[in-house]
Amino acid sequence: MATRMLKFVSVDRSTPEKRPAAERVGDFHEIYKGFIEAKAEEQASRCSQCGVPFCQVHCPVQNNIPDWLKLVAEGRMEEAYELSISTNTLPEVCGRICPQDRLCEGNCVIEQSGHGTVTIGAVEAYIFDTAWARGLVRAIKPRHERAESVGIIGAGPAGIAAADRLRRKGFQVHIYDRYDRAGGLLIYGIPNFKLEKEIVLRRAELLAESGVVFHMNTEIGRDVTLEALRERHEAVLIATGVYAARDLKLPGAGLKGVWPAMSFLTTSNRQGLGDAVPEFEDGTLNAHGKDVVVIGGGDTAMDCVRTALRQGAKSVKCLYRRDRANMPGSMREVAHAEEEGVDFVWLAAPKALLGEGTVSGVRSVKMRLGLPEATGRRQPEEVPSSDFTVPADLVIKALGFDPEDLPTLFGAPELGVTRWSTVKADLRSMMTNLPGVFAAGDIVRGASLVVWAVRDGQDAAGQIEAFLNEKARSATASVAAE
Repeated sequence: MATRMLKFVSVDRSTPEKRPAAERVGDFHEIYKGFIEAKAEEQASRCSQCGVPFCQVHCPVQNNIPDWLKLVAEGRMEEAYELSISTNTLPEVCGRICPQDRLCEGNCVIEQSGHGTVTIGAVEAYIFDTAWARGLVRAIKPRHERAESVGIIGAGPAGIAAADRLRRKGFQVHIYDRYDRAGGLLIYGIPNFKLEKEIVLRRAELLAESGVVFHMNTEIGRDVTLEALRERHEAVLIATGVYAARDLKLPGAGLKGVWPAMSFLTTSNRQGLGDAVPEFEDGTLNAHGKDVVVIGGGDTAMDCVRTALRQGAKSVKCLYRRDRANMPGSMREVAHAEEEGVDFVWLAAPKALLGEGTVSGVRSVKMRLGLPEATGRRQPEEVPSSDFTVPADLVIKALGFDPEDLPTLFGAPELGVTRWSTVKADLRSMMTNLPGVFAAGDIVRGASLVVWAVRDGQDAAGQIEAFLNEKARSATASVAAE
């Protein structure tokens, strides 16, 4: 180990080459070029192989990070790949879009000692990309096929993660999704410059090749009821995510040119996928030549401002009521946006949207940070007589997401939900109040990270397997008793 690892004292931290800002704002390609083999091995060798790996502790899926870093440093890529997928069904996604600065890399021991964190996310993406290129990624072939089938509602990260784990156990898996492509948020919410769509689509194709059956353009409640799915499958998993945009309750919020973030991002992603998108083609949801104002400070807001730049916006401003240090999103994403030319208006909040029929500006007020809230974050408060107006032809609301009313949508008023409208599920079994119906991901925990959805989907698969095993044992015991 001494010859391969612990090189953080002699080798500086290095990330994959990042394309210049002036170049990357002209297209939607990923901004990093990716590691070459020698560089990946070098950077992996910086790991200190901690006895207590805080990177792993702070990873939602509990990745065996020091172990696969060591394998990469030694050039043992097939073993690194197998170890990586043993804990994470979507390493190629998480390696690209996880906020590593808040999770694994932010808790790296050598980062705390001042040597610069190991570039964990880039190495994780490199492992899968290399495995794919070398033909190491293969369709799932269960050792034994099982007769029981599981229906999964939602083809996003939680649903895909659960499908992968269940198929490996031999279950017959069917995924139902309202969209025409599998991937959910990964396809329609996250821009190409963070996650190119080919990466997600090839994962869906791999699952289909593995025997997972996709039922696309299928809306539960409209095309098939939840009750019908319960009759069709031995277990059902609800993994819809949360898509109801939080609204601005301000004068002028109903003006033309004011849009929720997901509408803007979905339109852009569909256009990039080659779909005919009238709202983009007629300029309604196209930022080209417009003064764009994005309201919000999370990762979705960063996706919106960076997308608007790439569409050729005249100007792009991000309005956020706290300061830079208190942004809820990844600091890395904020830095990318600043490099690309986004104008951040810190400590500012909207008071009204101005315009005659169509939005023309955002009347705003300056803020200051007062006493801490219950969460410990300082409460923003208005600065008296500090109103100002920001010109805007397109205003995008990136204020977060809430669950849709699933009992109504699904035609299942008996489905239990919390006071926040998330699906109520037992924390251990992950089962809802309906026997055999489970729930996982954002629809249970609220809007969160993709990696947490993956973790929840994997955990749900384990709980569904335990439920079906117990059901099979009970059936066998009943037959034996007769």
